[in-house]
Amino acid sequence: MPNVPERPRRRITLTRDGPMLVEGPVEVVCDDGSVAVSDRFVVALCTCRRSHDYPWCDTSHRRRARPTPEPGPTPEREGDVP
Repeated sequence: MPNVPERPRRRITLTRDGPMLVEGPVEVVCDDGSVAVSDRFVVALCTCRRSHDYPWCDTSHRRRARPTPEPGPTPEREGDVP
């Protein structure tokens, strides 16, 4: 369209198991009609909806690893034969 000024393009980076990275500043309209604004140069938008700071990603999508037990003697249980 010749009479319409061209809008700057935004770069959006999709990650396999994480957030959507969007070059900012951005204004996000959520499904409930609320608007979230960020002036950062890159923002991470939550795609899993686990974030406590939705629509911004807070890394809640990361799987929590169980701590590995330290090697050593195991505590004796009642009924075990020494």
